[in-house]
This record gives sequence, C-alpha cells and structure tokens, in this order.
Amino acid sequence: MEFNLDMIGRLLLASLLGGLIGLEREIHGRPAGFRTHLLVSLGSCLFVAVSLEFHRLYGNFTSAGPVGVDPGRVAAQVVTGIGFLGAGAIIREGSSIRGLTTAACLWIAAAIGLSCGVGLFIVPLVVTTISLATLLLLKRVEGVLNRDRYNAVKVWSDDVAGQLDRIEKILNARQLEIIDLNVERDVDAARIYFEFEVKLNMRDTKGTLVDSLVSVDGVRKVRFD
Repeated sequence: MEFNLDMIGRLLLASLLGGLIGLEREIHGRPAGFRTHLLVSLGSCLFVAVSLEFHRLYGNFTSAGPVGVDPGRVAAQVVTGIGFLGAGAIIREGSSIRGLTTAACLWIAAAIGLSCGVGLFIVPLVVTTISLATLLLLKRVEGVLNRDRYNAVKVWSDDVAGQLDRIEKILNARQLEIIDLNVERDVDAARIYFEFEVKLNMRDTKGTLVDSLVSVDGVRKVRFD
C-alpha cells in the first residue's frame, strides 16, 4: 500500500473515535474498554483500507479480462467476525445477562473503523456523537424508569406439608408474578427445593423479601439471583 497522509488520517480518526466510545466503557468498568474499542476500530479501518488497495491493484471490471476484486467482501467479513468478539463480552450472571451494551459498542466501533477506512469522515463523527450521547445521557433516563425485572428465587427447605403454599403466599403478598416454577424433592433427606422465576418491580427490596422467606418454618436457605 502506498504511504499517504490521507490513509494515515483515516487510521488516526478511526482510533480516536473508537477510543472515545471505549473510554466510556472503561470508566464504567466493562470488560471491553478503551484499548479494545480503539483496536477494533483501527483494525476495521485497516481491513477496509487494504481491501480498497486490493481493488486498486487487481480490480478489473471491464470485459477485457476476468472479474475483478470485490472490495466489499472484506468489510462483510469484518461484520461477521466482530460478532465473536462481541459474544465474548456478554456475561451471564444467574438469570441476568450483562455485556450486551458493550457488545453493541464493539459493533459500532467496527462500523466506525470501516467508514473511516473508505473516507467517510463526517458520518463516523456523527455516529460517535450519537453513541456517546446514548451511553451517557440515556443511562440516566433508564435509572428513573419503573421497569420490571425477572429474577430467580431459590428456596431450600425441609419437606413439610403446605410449604409451597406458604412460600407462594409471601411472593403474592409482594405482588410478584410467578412466571415459572421448578421443584426438586429429596425423599431420603426429607428436603425440597423450589426455584421460582418471578417478575418484580425495580423498587422492590430484595433484602426484605429474603427476610420474609427465611422466617418461614422449615426454610433452610434462600437465594435471590
């Protein structure tokens, strides 16, 4: 590839814009932070730059020879490949999933790098601005929303008659909607295990619910995921 200031500028801009998005993720302690986003954007820019150079050197769309190189193929493979990196940023913790926003940021960083690589300077600037506004401003909006959450309530108890009804009564008293229920019974140990999938409001206090459940006679252990 010929050395030219225009291509160096594209690489630097991709690094800067990808790094800005990664900086926000870094501040919030996410697994893919400043360096990861910067390198994703820079690498995507380089991929498409090399693809364009391939097209310049070997492209031939005339009828004089074989079909030339398609520069869009490399960009398409970047979009596919970034999915594997994004999947690595997604973490499952109990019944909740973390990292989806970080994975989306990696996807955006790759798109920014690709657009810088083809020389679209205004578009990635606008996308970076929108992305940072989404991450910084809309997070505050989400904080004040009264959202529903889905959690798993796990209860280990002695196998006593009517225990399920007593536990369900506590859940219903707090207006928690039971979505699903799994029950395991250990006959030899006279123990029973309940796992409830419930829908609860964000403002519900998990600690008080756990206190109510452990106060039931026979309950040995409670876990809220």
